[in-house]
Amino acid sequence: MANEQGPVIRDEDWYARELGPGTAFTGYTFYDTDWTEVVDEGAVFDACTFSGVRFNASRHTDAAFTNCVFRGCVFFDTRFERCKLVGSRFERSTTGLLEVTGGDWSFTGFRGADLRKAAFDGVRLREADLTGARLEGARLVGCDLSGAALHGARLKGADLRGSDLSSLDPRTVEAAGARIDLEQAAVIATALGYQVG
Repeated sequence: MANEQGPVIRDEDWYARELGPGTAFTGYTFYDTDWTEVVDEGAVFDACTFSGVRFNASRHTDAAFTNCVFRGCVFFDTRFERCKLVGSRFERSTTGLLEVTGGDWSFTGFRGADLRKAAFDGVRLREADLTGARLEGARLVGCDLSGAALHGARLKGADLRGSDLSSLDPRTVEAAGARIDLEQAAVIATALGYQVG
């Protein structure tokens, strides 16, 4: 859990700031900070809380946000590449055009999150909580979703090809028009009690 009693950074303008591998914050709380167009290459944030932070058009590469809470944040056109967000939680945040490539997002909390049009490519999302998440039109390609909670997720029109769907119960999601491959079709048919082959 993030420590909200730690140092606080409030109302700061970090526009286009560059963060490198030597940047590390533990237990900080960031309130209403502008991270628009921040370039983050290897910074580490652990057990931090981000409240009302604008991450618009920011780029994060090989960075870590572990066990963090993102509350009421905006991730418009934000990109994460090979980042580690294990155990982090997203609450009431908007993610228009969020793009995630590679990295470990295991145990992340996206319960009820609006992830429409977000793109996750080759991301480890083991045991992520996607309960009730809105994923219409989202891209979840080649992702490890083993053990993920997907009950009530809306997957209409989502591209799920190449992802591990072993924990998906097709009776508990809305998935009309979702794109899957033949191997995934067999997994889903088996989950519904069919014998394949």
